[in-house]
Amino acid sequence: MDLLHALVAHQLYIISGFVVGILVGLTGVGGGSLMTPLLILLFRIHPATAVGTDLLYAAATKTAGASVHGVAKSIDWRIVGLLALGSLPATVIVILSLAHFGAASPAASKLISITLAIALLISATLLFLKQRILNAATRRNPDFGLKASAGLTVATGFVVGVLVALSSVGAGALGAVALAFLYPRLPTLKIVGSDVAHAVPLALLAGLGHWWLGSINFGVLFSLLLGSIPGVILGSVTARFVPEVALRSALAVMLAVVGLKMLTS
Repeated sequence: MDLLHALVAHQLYIISGFVVGILVGLTGVGGGSLMTPLLILLFRIHPATAVGTDLLYAAATKTAGASVHGVAKSIDWRIVGLLALGSLPATVIVILSLAHFGAASPAASKLISITLAIALLISATLLFLKQRILNAATRRNPDFGLKASAGLTVATGFVVGVLVALSSVGAGALGAVALAFLYPRLPTLKIVGSDVAHAVPLALLAGLGHWWLGSINFGVLFSLLLGSIPGVILGSVTARFVPEVALRSALAVMLAVVGLKMLTS
């Protein structure tokens, strides 16, 4: 019976990875935003283990995406470097703090769950309002974004680093929207490419930190990757045939529902 349960769980992890992979391929958003709460709410995995496992999952999947963007020369490495100046130290601070207070402690679990819920709700809001925010910013200040402050970019990296290390959410929706706000005249492809490239070392460092803390489930990680890799490929291939606005609206609603569920669970 235990073997049967293990096989069923393995298949469910693969299916979950496949579905989330498709959404990531279609929208570029949804990896940590959907996978971590899925692991916590559906599979009842400890929050710290769900975050750590998802971070290494994200590092593996986004490495492939960053490679594609690198070949296409759609990465602004200066922006990636500025973001990393803020995010990598922030990640180290969070990991050391979790080590000090105990990643598996009830207080840490509560903090991770609340941070995840808030990050999901912010992501959903930004997905809904992204274009309105950018239009308002450029309307009020036509020169906005021509010379974005390096300090603001580093600060953005710090905030994203804290959120990612605590909840695994932030490097996708939050990072991309922040870059679009700071650099509204940068081509969308370069914003996405830079965001993905920055997410790789950030997710890898945070994931290795959680590995050091002992909060990684490598069996689950392997199963998720088995499903997500073909899912990302399928989503990327079919993305051009699906209306982006409808997809992002549906994803925003989904993130909001999951975020509210995390707050009340």
